[in-house]
Amino acid sequence: MAAFVRACGLSELEEDTPKRVELDGTPVSVVQTEGEVFAIHDICSHANVSLSEGEVEDCQIECWLHGSSFDLRTGKPSGLPATRPVPVYPVKIEGDDVLVSLNQES
Repeated sequence: MAAFVRACGLSELEEDTPKRVELDGTPVSVVQTEGEVFAIHDICSHANVSLSEGEVEDCQIECWLHGSSFDLRTGKPSGLPATRPVPVYPVKIEGDDVLVSLNQES
C-alpha cells in the first residue's frame, strides 16, 4: 500500500498555478486544474529546470526554459525537446490536506 504524506493544504493551491513542495528530498509540483489535483515530479526530463515555474493549460505543465509540456495525468511530454516522461504521483484529498505518495503511477 502506498504511503501518503501531506504535501500542502488544498486552500494553498490556486487554479492552474503550480506549487513546488519537497517530499522526502523529492521535488514535486502540485497543481489544481480542471477540478482535480495532480502531483508531478518538479524537474524537467530534458533540462534540470523546475516545472513549477511554468504555466499550466489543458491539463499540461510547460517547462518555461524550452517549451516542452508534460501531461499532468501521465507525465508524458507532448513535444520536443523533451522525449522522456517525468514521474507522476498518486494524490488524495483528506479535508484540506493534499496527500501525495511518492510511489509512482507512471
